Amino acid sequence: MNVFIVHAHAEPKSFNGALTRLAQATLEEAGHDVRVSDLYAMKFDPVSDRRNFTTTKDAAYFKQQVEEQHASKVSGFAPDIEAEMEKLDWCDALIMQFPLWWFSIPAILKGWVDRVLAMGRIYGLGKWYDNGVFKGKRAMLSLTTGGPEPMYSEKGLNGNIHDILFHINHGMLRFVGFDVLEPCIAWSVAHVGDEQRRAYLEAYRRRLLTFWEQEPIRYPSLEDYDENFMLRKP
Repeated sequence: MNVFIVHAHAEPKSFNGALTRLAQATLEEAGHDVRVSDLYAMKFDPVSDRRNFTTTKDAAYFKQQVEEQHASKVSGFAPDIEAEMEKLDWCDALIMQFPLWWFSIPAILKGWVDRVLAMGRIYGLGKWYDNGVFKGKRAMLSLTTGGPEPMYSEKGLNGNIHDILFHINHGMLRFVGFDVLEPCIAWSVAHVGDEQRRAYLEAYRRRLLTFWEQEPIRYPSLEDYDENFMLRKP
């Protein structure tokens, strides 16, 4: 299998860095091919505007989706964007590795999503959710948190972690067709000891070795919604 890891942490010696190195080594030892986009090391530009394109549809007024659709037709994406799109086409599975910042992904990773998941090439014209471009591929979030697990529970101060991650799992990954697995989370990594960090690494290694046997998160299908995109009554 081909696995694409998008890594978003500025410090190579961070625990996020350790998780990405573990993932690459574990998967390659198991016979899989792995590519890593280390966004900070690449100095990936997160700003989404005309720099996304080598072509122009409307020079007088910039509308990103219009330019994305045009670029999709005429191979007009900037080289850095095209390279990331080709990795997505190549992979059977996508892993996003990041620290949870302000209840979401770091800005550099959000910029990657903004620029790379382009209308026309990655979604649009009925290509979304069940019918997404990446239907049949798998995706998983691997992340670290600053707070302990109870803080991210239903009654915890920060709220349910699955609600926090919904806009990423459903609104980004499932939206473009991926089957999304439950996230792998290393809790409060700055405040736990080496033994717990080793336990997190071992748990992640086990998840990676069973990646293709795990059941994806079950979201309603498009057929479960009416013409107003409201869930039908049972």
